[in-house]
Parts: sequence; C-alpha cells; structure tokens
Amino acid sequence: MLFKARSAAVYGIDANIIDVEVDFAGVKTDQEQFNTVGLPDAAVRESRDRVRSAIKNSGFDIPPTRITINLAPADIRKEGSGFDLPIAIGILGAYGALLLKDLSEFLLVGELGLDGGLRAVQGMLPIAVAAREKGIRNLIIPAGNAREAAVVEGVHVYPVQTLLEVRELLNSAAQGAMTATPLRAAARDLLNELQHFPLDFKDVRGQHTAKRALEVAAAGGHNILMIGPPGSGKTMLAKRLPSILAPLRFDEALETTKIHSVAGVLDAEAGLVTQRPFRSPHHTISDAGLIGGGMIPRPGEVSLAHNGLLFLDELPEFPRNVLEVMRQPLEDGTVTIARAAMSLSFPARFMLAAAMNPCPCGYFNDKSRECMCTPPMIQRYVSKVSGPLLDRIDIHIEVPAVQYKELRGGAAAEGSAEIRSRVLRAREVQHGRFARDEERTKGSANGATRAIFANAQMGTRQIRTYCELTSDAEHLLERAMQQQGLSARAHDRILKVARTIADLAGEPEIQVPHIAEAIQYRTLDRSYWS
Repeated sequence: MLFKARSAAVYGIDANIIDVEVDFAGVKTDQEQFNTVGLPDAAVRESRDRVRSAIKNSGFDIPPTRITINLAPADIRKEGSGFDLPIAIGILGAYGALLLKDLSEFLLVGELGLDGGLRAVQGMLPIAVAAREKGIRNLIIPAGNAREAAVVEGVHVYPVQTLLEVRELLNSAAQGAMTATPLRAAARDLLNELQHFPLDFKDVRGQHTAKRALEVAAAGGHNILMIGPPGSGKTMLAKRLPSILAPLRFDEALETTKIHSVAGVLDAEAGLVTQRPFRSPHHTISDAGLIGGGMIPRPGEVSLAHNGLLFLDELPEFPRNVLEVMRQPLEDGTVTIARAAMSLSFPARFMLAAAMNPCPCGYFNDKSRECMCTPPMIQRYVSKVSGPLLDRIDIHIEVPAVQYKELRGGAAAEGSAEIRSRVLRAREVQHGRFARDEERTKGSANGATRAIFANAQMGTRQIRTYCELTSDAEHLLERAMQQQGLSARAHDRILKVARTIADLAGEPEIQVPHIAEAIQYRTLDRSYWS
C-alpha cells in the first residue's frame, strides 16, 4: 500500500517542500527491510532505526516487510533528522493505522526519540514560510519549535510532544474536529516591547569625539574603525553600541530570525529575534567560521550579524585571509558560498565595528607613554589591514587615552537613551525617504528593488538623488578629493556619512559642516597607512 506525507528541507535560509512516499510489500520477510531513496544523507538514512524503535515503543506492531521510502524530488539532497516524523506517519498510514488518508493539507517535521517523543529541529521558520507560500495551512511540529513557527501568519501551528499525539490529531481531523487548538503568537507585538540594555553610554567617561562618531555610525548604519592605545575604552564603547541602535522592523526581524533558525542559535522561548544581533568572534576564527561554509553550507558570523552589528576587536590579530573575505559582503550585503553539490547565498548586511592598537606595543602617538616600536614594525602591523578593506569602512576615529580629570570628573555623561532618541529621529527620516523611493521603483518598468533601511545601504542612484550639496560643500569635497587622493568609493562613503550627519541635524541639504565632519572621519588612516 502506498501512503504520502509532506515535509520540508532547508537550503540556505529557504525551504523546499518534500513529498515523503511510503510503500510496503505485502509479503512478510524474515527480517524487516527498510530502504530510503531520494538522495538522503547519513542522518536521514539512520532514521530507520529511530523510526522503528519509536513506532514499537508507541504501542504499534508493524510486521516485518519490505518498506521503501522515497523523498521527492529525488534530485535534491536531503539532510537532517526532521524527516523522522513524516516517515513514521507514512509507515503508520501505509499499514492502515490512520483514519485520515489525505495529508496534503498537513506538513510534518520533527526528530523522533526512541520512546516516540519529538525533539526540535533547526530551520523551522523557513519551513513555515515555505508552507504558507505553497498553501499548506497546517503544521504539525515539535513543541520546542512552536513559538518560532507561530511567528508566520497564515498557517495553523500544532505543537506536539509524541508520535501518539500526532496520530490522535490526524485521526480527529479525519472525523472533522481537531482535538488541538493551533498556537498563535503576536509577533509584531514582541518588537514593540520595551527593550533593556545592560550596558549604557553614561558609564563612559570622556571620549566625546568617539561617542559622536558612534552616534553617526548608528544613525546611518555605517562601518566604523577605532584606533587607540590599550585601555582607552575602544571595546567599552563598542559593547555599548547596541544600546543606541534603532529597533528592528518586522521584515528585518523575520529575515534575521530565519538565519538564526537555520544556524540553530535561535532561542526557542523567544521565537523571534527582537533585538539587533551583536556578534563578536575571537581573532582565531577561520574564514569559513566568519563567512560560512561546510559540505552543506551554513551561515557564518557575518550572516548571523545580518541587520545587526559585527564587532572585531584587535583587528590586526585576525589572519589577513580571514579579513579579506569580508570585502564582498561589506560591499554587496550578501555571501555566496559555492560547493560542488550546490551554491547558496546568505544575507550579510551588517554594520562593522572594529578596534585596533596603532602599533604592536599600542602606544604610537600616545602622549603619556613612549612607543618602543620601530617604523618598520609599525608598518608591518598596520599593513595586516589592507587598503581595500579600509576603503569599505566609512568612519575612522582615534580614541586617545582618557585623562585623569575626565576619569574622576563628577559631571554625569550623556546616557544611551538620549543618544538613541536622536538616532531614532534620523532613522525615521531615512525610512520615510527610502519608502517613497521604493514605491517609485515598484511602479517603474524594471520593478524589483532591494529594501533600504539606512543611508549606508544606498546605491549609486540613491546617492545622486538624496545627497545634494550646497555649492560651498561641493567645493570643499572637491578639494579634499584632490589633496588626499581619495578613491571613488571613498567619495560615495563620504556623501553617505554627510547625509546621515545632515539627518541628525534635521537639514534636508548637505552643508559645509556636514561634509567637513564626514571628510574628517576619512583622514585618520592617512596617519598610519601612508
């Protein structure tokens, strides 16, 4: 008898619907023969032992026969343990243990334990999205994945804990009355909840220039590099940067959650990523760990930081080949990983914050400590960070050592709440601007466009449209380009930063002070890399 169930397989951050076809021969054999076809990986092939024990320990007696399981389409590789549940249900249906004969309206995913219990699997959010797009309304999934799947509107999520519960649920559906109520989650309300940050800028004494640069970076989503001696507060500042970032919008949160779900780092209790990610990998990370990889490619740190912040402390200590692989995602906002079996793309539109010492000992240009490094030593140290990578960092600032009077001063520093309020006002201006631009693009002949949420994500067309300069600002930028030998990429990034500074000031047009401050943020690298 042939019985069909439906499941899904995740590739990249998207999922494909998979048909699970189960057939058994009516002739009994001395030993049960269990064959799985359709390009299964080792985890799927091993499912026969888990499924056999789960069915037996759930109280079902399956006679030894030849069982064939086909995972269609057969030309797509299947991986993971999520096919355990649909295979088990397919076997029960083939042997007549289910009243419901048509499971086309149900999608089943879950890993089975030997006792028939269900365990959560990775990538449930992309699976729920794929089910909605294919018109499959009912999802039967492990309870550990319930909140994650319930974020997707338009599908009914039924969390279950055992194989017996799944059978009872399907039998009740055959009788016209589901015994369980689908789980619903007010996902959009989660983003509106008050966010608390354990670290605050009011703890940072002095460093007013650095705080201003971080405010500009947060307001426009710009990459930033901080250079200064040990103990000047670079790491302290970077760790407080999330407290002034704008909150995630719903479509941003959904895309970020898909990546975290596929990578297996999503909090099962949360169900949705509600704060911008903050990733801070150690400098011993490999290029595959940073960008992503594997036989079946998985997202790396740059993708886990999508729509959030990637902080690289002690930048020159990272291997140069690891840093160089960031050049494409910094420019394009995506990472494409090609393997012999497949090629997958992951989103990687993140804000980069990096910190480094100016020399091996850390005290070059420091007024209070003498630098013991020779010029060749300093040159070798800073040259670990290449010019093309520096060109992709919008803001370069120096973070000097804090003076004693500032450190012990009684005046309270400005807190994150005040800075964040200004950042939010600037972001609202940008959101309104790019929302209008997106509507105009949708109505044009070519149609498709990538959503833009911040000034740093502007392309050439948006720069020409929204970065209008006064005549004096135009002359100032021209002189800076000629005198400092700035590249075309640096020109565009200066305009993006100047646009953000003007947004913070509430000015529709970029003026001389705005362009002057933006140019100032591009000159520090000439002191160390020239």
